[in-house]
Amino acid sequence: MNYRFIRNVILKGLLLFLVINFAWALFEGTNSSHFSLYNGLLKGRERLPYGDNPAESYNLSLYDIDAMLASHRLNGTPKRADEYRVIVLGDSSTWGTLLRPEETLAGLLDAAGMQTDDGRQLRFYNLGYPTLSLVKDLMILEEAMRYAPDLILWPVTLESFPRQNQLESPIVANNSARVNALISNYSLNLTPLEENTSFWQRTLIGQRRALADRLRLQIYGVMWSATGIDQAYPADYTPAQRDLENNEDYYEWAPPEIPENGLAFDLVSAGMRIAGEVPVILVNEPMLVSEGENSNIRYNYYYPRWVYDEYRQAFNTACSTNGWTCLDLWDAVPQEHFTNTAIHRDAYGEALFAQRITESGLIP
Repeated sequence: MNYRFIRNVILKGLLLFLVINFAWALFEGTNSSHFSLYNGLLKGRERLPYGDNPAESYNLSLYDIDAMLASHRLNGTPKRADEYRVIVLGDSSTWGTLLRPEETLAGLLDAAGMQTDDGRQLRFYNLGYPTLSLVKDLMILEEAMRYAPDLILWPVTLESFPRQNQLESPIVANNSARVNALISNYSLNLTPLEENTSFWQRTLIGQRRALADRLRLQIYGVMWSATGIDQAYPADYTPAQRDLENNEDYYEWAPPEIPENGLAFDLVSAGMRIAGEVPVILVNEPMLVSEGENSNIRYNYYYPRWVYDEYRQAFNTACSTNGWTCLDLWDAVPQEHFTNTAIHRDAYGEALFAQRITESGLIP
């Protein structure tokens, strides 16, 4: 056996790997996130990838926003001259927990077949993503602008506004460079994240988890294309609480007033600046208004009455002061049409929400 030949092959292979590994770091590997089998060999997804049980949902959570958008049908839909494109942002209720894609807010509005006065067809794209954080919405909005939207529909709820929670979402915490750029560019009242941008972390070895997630996303896309399933639908789930605790707790805040600068309305202002000339409709989305025990003290598990009433007043004042286009639909859905949390609506509740938006006259 020619041991020298084998040794040389191994050494050359190792050298080639090291060259590729460090070249990847030098060029950041940025183009790899945009590579996708979706919208080509695979059907584009109706909503952004998210899931904790890939074997059942054919979906997974990852932190690469470029790769997430590359898998979405929006990325494979060239904008036609007769399309009026609407991007729908938001949290897990917009994304559609326990709802099929066609039952979500974006799915219902898209199926309504609305047209503008000049004959353009309204097309709605679901870019909601679970977790409650306005910073998360800003990251997605900033990337979504490259798809030339004509309108941004942005449902929000109080739980997305507390300033101390803005950086807690995993997708936010794992996108420190994006977040810090937002903080710097829009003078946000947030503490920058520590950035993990060492040379080693940018190599193939340092990014092996992210690369593995991108590959898994492509693999699960085969089953998504074949079945249309992108989340698990359990036969049973624990319903949202209707009987509530006898307390007025909301984080460390105490009645009767929300602390000054406790709500991050400056992030909404940043969203308006990102949108630029594209109109934005800010919607205070429906929540469960309990009629159960202690419902005179708390509206639901999330919100004591005092804090939510203060939030609504601040929401409407901010809309009026800044000239934002807003819609307050906080109680538009009866309590029986919420599922496993106080902000997740069932299919009928989502249809009521969509109907109220269309009846508002704010969508062209």
